[in-house]
Amino acid sequence: MMQVEPSPTLATDALDLSYGTRRVIASLGVSLPSGQVTAIVGPNGCGKSTLLSGLARLHKPDKGAVLLSGEDIQRLPGRELARKLALLPQEAVAPEGLTVSELIRFGRQPHQGWLRQWSAEDQQVVEHALHAAGLEALAERPLEALSGGQRQRAWIAMTIAQQTPLLLLDEPTSALDLGHQIEVFELVRHLASQGRTVVMVLHDLASACRYADYLIALNDGQIVAQGAPAAIVTPALVRALYQVDCTLITDPDTGSPLLANVRRACS
Repeated sequence: MMQVEPSPTLATDALDLSYGTRRVIASLGVSLPSGQVTAIVGPNGCGKSTLLSGLARLHKPDKGAVLLSGEDIQRLPGRELARKLALLPQEAVAPEGLTVSELIRFGRQPHQGWLRQWSAEDQQVVEHALHAAGLEALAERPLEALSGGQRQRAWIAMTIAQQTPLLLLDEPTSALDLGHQIEVFELVRHLASQGRTVVMVLHDLASACRYADYLIALNDGQIVAQGAPAAIVTPALVRALYQVDCTLITDPDTGSPLLANVRRACS
């Protein structure tokens, strides 16, 4: 098994993020647990994807900072950041005809340079990523010939090849059916079991409760609750986030909360 370096800490300090004149994230301070799966949840427009973009240095703060092991990521060289943090955006696009193995090879770019070209180690990392994502038999297949779940696993395999201890995923199961969603979530859990820190934006609260160790619930750019799913998910929180009422029961296998009898909230 390929070794992943110990995961650096990732936190925000009084972080403000805006689009134009509209403040989306306001004075947000949070520390993400290392070596665990964190899900960012909340209603549409609450700032989930904006926060993830800020964590990935795609969105420059108005104020405050994103701190990677205590250092402002705005001050880190791009190649150094790419060795520590990988982002899979919601709508990743690849050139037509690109095969699975060719896509995964892109994950090695942060490790290349004028004095370091493709090596046997790089090839070994690619083969490991194929194995980790269960894609060995599909290595030479074009991405467009894959199912939705297989294609998403190929993109995640590219980030595995990047060998970063931190992985950010924006809606990794959007537009996937239930079976393919489970493929992706089980891969995410496997990566966390190897010591990676995974942060993912999810719309589906039920999946977040089942597959995440830690939840960050956002509303109007503010954290309204954070912690283990069983500790923070209550009917009151579900109502506050989504304007629905529900009954919560405990999953007998995982101990995570399950939403039942979900219905429009009465005013």
